[in-house]
Amino acid sequence: MWLNDGMQVFFVEVLRLAAWLLLLVAIFVPLERVVSIDRQPIFRKQFAVDLGYYALNSFLTGALLAVPLAMVGAAIHNAMPPALEHAITSLPFWASLVLSVLVAEIGFYWGHRLTHQIPFLWRFHAVHHSAEQLDFLSNTRAHPIDIVFVRLCGFTPLFALGLAGGVRTPAIVIVIGTIWGFFIHANLRWRFGFLESIVATPFFHHWHHTNDAMRDRNYAAMLPLVDLAFGTLHLPKAWPTRYGIDTVMPPSIISQMISPFTRGRDQ
Repeated sequence: MWLNDGMQVFFVEVLRLAAWLLLLVAIFVPLERVVSIDRQPIFRKQFAVDLGYYALNSFLTGALLAVPLAMVGAAIHNAMPPALEHAITSLPFWASLVLSVLVAEIGFYWGHRLTHQIPFLWRFHAVHHSAEQLDFLSNTRAHPIDIVFVRLCGFTPLFALGLAGGVRTPAIVIVIGTIWGFFIHANLRWRFGFLESIVATPFFHHWHHTNDAMRDRNYAAMLPLVDLAFGTLHLPKAWPTRYGIDTVMPPSIISQMISPFTRGRDQ
């Protein structure tokens, strides 16, 4: 009985991921053919690897994140002043959600920034930056440990401040952030004028993937105002000309998963 229930859950999850993938393909593939920054084939280099990350991270990261998030969040929450906890729990849902997005965004920003500044964390984050061609599916290319660390930085403040609201608010933040992640990685040449300094766009995030010093800019997931506040916003006029990293990343998903544990300290 338990095995049958487990197989049912697994089957439903596979169908859910397949449906999401079909929806993403239906939206982004035509757009990337019509308004692309660079002409590149749909099945570009490492497409299959990124597809593998889409499946792997969808199944794995939630399970890896649950226990440390619950433990750290509960420990900090127990130390909160009761007056602050009451003020937060008294907020209407819409205000709580807006505050949650802002708090999580700041947490994600610093988690992401640390993955660039701490060499050990960069070994894992370099997997994401190793993509030399960007499109919507590049969003999924990430080492699970990298994802868990950044999400832990973003969601711990929510649980600590009592903003989580069970699982509803974190789930909404994840869904919004994930959908936006596919958009900002997309191969779309659209420009949005002054909005690019307010809301993350492909232009904003593509500069984060450039293979030069400007890679250490534009860390925000959705709100560039956070980069502006912390001095890391970079919005020039032209698009970046090259992506990727200086070191060689192994080609297969298995070797990429292992590489952070075997690469040199400076890589």
